[in-house]
Amino acid sequence: MSPFSTALLLSTLLALVGCAFSPPYVAQPQPLEPGRLPPTNTALNVPQLGPCTDSPDRTLHLNASYPVTVLVHGCNGSAGRFRSLAQLYAFHGQQAVCFNYDDRDSLVRSSGQLITALDELARHLPKQDITVMGHSMGGLVARKAMERDRSDAWRRPDANIILATVSAPLAGIRAAEQCGYKALHWLSLGVVPAACWLVTGDNWSEINASSDFIQRPGPLLPSVRRYLKVVTDERDTCRRRSSNGTCIESDYIFSQAEQYHPVIDGYAQLVNVEVQAGHVEIVGDKEIVPRKLLSILQQQRLLAATPPARQAAFEKLLAQVYGP
Repeated sequence: MSPFSTALLLSTLLALVGCAFSPPYVAQPQPLEPGRLPPTNTALNVPQLGPCTDSPDRTLHLNASYPVTVLVHGCNGSAGRFRSLAQLYAFHGQQAVCFNYDDRDSLVRSSGQLITALDELARHLPKQDITVMGHSMGGLVARKAMERDRSDAWRRPDANIILATVSAPLAGIRAAEQCGYKALHWLSLGVVPAACWLVTGDNWSEINASSDFIQRPGPLLPSVRRYLKVVTDERDTCRRRSSNGTCIESDYIFSQAEQYHPVIDGYAQLVNVEVQAGHVEIVGDKEIVPRKLLSILQQQRLLAATPPARQAAFEKLLAQVYGP
């Protein structure tokens, strides 16, 4: 493989990651405002679960008598990236926590860590709903964690799990197609797999459409009662504009085709909701308010409706947490 071809492959892979060119992230260590959260009665330390902030204190303070939503970030993410979204949950009196994982790790390994964490969380929340919502790569991790036929023990058959994936490339990432061509591995004398690993880490062999991870999704755990799949039509979307309104960073990462999968879309529990929104726009970031996702979550009753009497207060909160 020529140096030019290798460089082209690397640039393509960088684009697929969806976060390689994002502006520098400012950590969010400050605690959430309590909003209308119920009083806490349980303190937990569950590996890789914690509050949706970047605080080094990862202790969960929850009310075990209320449901919990677990947010799973995408690539180059952290718990703090979902701080604003978790604050909106708190405004509506709903508990949200975050799962942290190494986005360069194997997705199988990360999904195993997630189901182990959920198993421990469910042990402390008897008979309470747990919603697991993953964005982008986090959606791949979340869906894989919910598979029935995996070696990781899930010991909570009475648990009620709601799975939600948002902008997740469940059919594989098209830009990673060359990573799946085994002939190229040999012809390039190992340059292709090395380049793929350099950009995406140990999940390079899982994210392409020809991988077993993508090709052979298993049935979901019986505990998964519902599965909401939010598919984003990201065409003609913009993540960042110049002062004169010109788009300087597209918000197009995955096509609709990359988000549909014939086996997964056949799950009995699944509901597909398609929305025209950018890849970052859908979950919000800095000055981007995730209004479309909030609308979907409320329509699907995963987020409580905002009472008309509190709409003005909610708009004020949106301006605060997503303001410049």
